[in-house]
Amino acid sequence: MMFDSFVIPFVAGLALLLGILGWSFIRWIVMLPAEDKKKLVNGFFSYHTFTAIKEIVSESLLHRKIFRTNPLLGYMHMSLAFGWFLLIVVGNIMAEAYSDLPVAPPYLAIFFRFFAPGEPHFFFSTGFAIIMDVLLLFVLSGVLLAYLKRARSTLFGLKKTTRLKKYDRFALASLWLIFPLRFIAESLTSGVHHNGSFFTGTAGHLFAMLLPVELLEYPAWWAYSITLGIFFVSLPFSRFMHIPTEVLLIALRHYGIKTGKQYTSFSDVEVHSCSRCGICIDKCQLNGNLHIPDTQAVYFIRSVRQNKTEEKVLFNCLMCGRCSENCPVGIDAPAIRLAQRALQAPNQSTAYEYLKAQPHKKADVLFFAGCMTHLTPTIKKGMVKILQAANINFLFMDEDISACCGRPLVLAGQYEAAKKLFDHNKEIIYSSEAKTLITTCPICYKIFKEDYQLDIEVLHHTEYILRLMEQNKLVLEKKNIRFSYHDPCELGRGSGIYYEPRIILDTIGTLVNNTEEGSDSLCCGGSIANTQLTMKQRDTIRDNTLKQLTGHNPDMLITACPLCKKTFGKATDTHIADIAEIVSRSITTNIHKKNTLTAIPEISG
Repeated sequence: MMFDSFVIPFVAGLALLLGILGWSFIRWIVMLPAEDKKKLVNGFFSYHTFTAIKEIVSESLLHRKIFRTNPLLGYMHMSLAFGWFLLIVVGNIMAEAYSDLPVAPPYLAIFFRFFAPGEPHFFFSTGFAIIMDVLLLFVLSGVLLAYLKRARSTLFGLKKTTRLKKYDRFALASLWLIFPLRFIAESLTSGVHHNGSFFTGTAGHLFAMLLPVELLEYPAWWAYSITLGIFFVSLPFSRFMHIPTEVLLIALRHYGIKTGKQYTSFSDVEVHSCSRCGICIDKCQLNGNLHIPDTQAVYFIRSVRQNKTEEKVLFNCLMCGRCSENCPVGIDAPAIRLAQRALQAPNQSTAYEYLKAQPHKKADVLFFAGCMTHLTPTIKKGMVKILQAANINFLFMDEDISACCGRPLVLAGQYEAAKKLFDHNKEIIYSSEAKTLITTCPICYKIFKEDYQLDIEVLHHTEYILRLMEQNKLVLEKKNIRFSYHDPCELGRGSGIYYEPRIILDTIGTLVNNTEEGSDSLCCGGSIANTQLTMKQRDTIRDNTLKQLTGHNPDMLITACPLCKKTFGKATDTHIADIAEIVSRSITTNIHKKNTLTAIPEISG
């Protein structure tokens, strides 16, 4: 009979783990909003399931995203995840080939060498032994790298690693012991029976010469089983819950489910999918520039999971999106933070009765400047000049009397109050019968695009300017000038607009590449989402960003956000302008000239 009492810790731990996972997954799915449940049902019976499986393999097992940015770290994660997965798969195939039972016991693949200690002869037995040794060596190489990463993170290009709680240390210690103990147990068995493949067989021969292998063999298998049981029991309560939960997260995301304005069970799935790898720590400017150690996405998400979120952590974030952009799991930490702010922020009862919709003329295009553009008047003047030069039938929506777009309220967690501003502005927008709404502010652009649910076209001014250039309604003169371009957080990572500004600037002058640009661009420090930073701290972030942007001594620093321009302000000798300003100065009246648009420029970030 293929059974021994030492397998009990493994079997008991596995049973408990599967029970907790089953309960958690069912609870998360049942608690999804009705709309998300429909997406789940419709998506499951579609090609989205196959695309989800593809991503599960590439990210949960192969860790492709980490590989692209840090090959050594990627190999470490892949060897542990993919190596263990292959050990289970190949081990079960081997166990089925060996066993005479219709279905082999679940523990046979894990403890195969104990139950088949001699020279078992079955189909491909020698090949299986070699493959299992190769896979074990593969996983052990990852364990060794994990030891080194914890001791010397700089070897992996990481300045910081995640600070672990006691229960995480306990789970991590058991994980790190699993495969060394398996190697020792299998090698001791090989030493007793004088067999085994190239790795465990060689080690077993060495152990037999130096150690009492007959005495140590059985305790080693007990130690291996107990360690597996401990890890399985601790997994649901530790950072390693991300291993199974990440699979569910990827599937739900492929079905179109995401974290919205409210914290839902999907948000909880995201929170439990955080591996606490620590990549977001180095990417956070609050850590890199200000050495603030406790507000990064990894620590915020941990506090949400433990129901211990404090205001100083919740609101001490630039909401720049650098964490989610670089997260190997793709967790939308800013969205989770917004949902948590909505839960914890005091409700504002302002009714905004003083706001009265003003009658507007009809126009094809509406131009909304927004609060920050009104505080940087040269931008709105430049945009008006552009629209007039292109003979656009437009209305300046907030030229005289204006209401905020509502984004600052949303960032503060006051979504219900923001809706009142939405309604006011929507009344004006629809009364104009405009087909297109343009804004010079990425903050306004993002909320008009995502929250207003308008049935008209919403464009950032860089998108609209490029369209006018493509239609030759706006012809620009090439100048001998070198530009450095700063990607605003809300426009780049927040809205995916990277190439339009670069094509425009490359048409006017020469664009200089920066070391951190595109999706890796740095925040200016002026974020309206952070309520905890002092002006001195904001200035430190600003100065570090300016140092990177002006390192190549450009003639001008261009941005596409009035808040960024105002933040950079007088902190540098380099002339700073919004893209609308430089475009308005480059308009030519030569009717025979045509724009020569470049190909999509390469972004180094």
